[in-house]
Amino acid sequence: MKTNAIYLGVMSLLLCFSCADEKKSKKESITIGTKKEKTTEVKKKSSAPVILDNKGVGPITSITFDNEIDQKLANQGEQLFKSKCLACHKAKQKFIGPAMAGIYKIRSPEWVMNMIMNPTEMLEKDPVAKALLKEYNNTIMINQNIPETEARAMAEWFRTLEE
Repeated sequence: MKTNAIYLGVMSLLLCFSCADEKKSKKESITIGTKKEKTTEVKKKSSAPVILDNKGVGPITSITFDNEIDQKLANQGEQLFKSKCLACHKAKQKFIGPAMAGIYKIRSPEWVMNMIMNPTEMLEKDPVAKALLKEYNNTIMINQNIPETEARAMAEWFRTLEE
């Protein structure tokens, strides 16, 4: 009888340990899922409002893109972006400033060009620019006096970027 009780006790402990191992492996998979969720949060869109009909404050009131991307202009825009914007912006991820990939899903082309050409006034008067300023720890975008032709080239390059 005593042997049966000991045998039953040992079996119970083994059962508990085997269940604990299953729970542990389940926890590991949950942890992996949590890590993926954190990655998703990093890629989360801006908290700034999406107002696609907002053209911003500045000289650009209307822009129409051709159906086809002008690759020569886009290449020029990429080089300009790398020389003037790369210190604060990355093409496909948040950095000191927002990423440019998928920008036209959340901002109008006019707004983008006005922000490139006229950041000081945009940050003072435009509600979306003000929200972005708060989101990016009040880091202002420096006015580099970028002319319309260069802003248009960068705008064309942004069209080539995928999220």
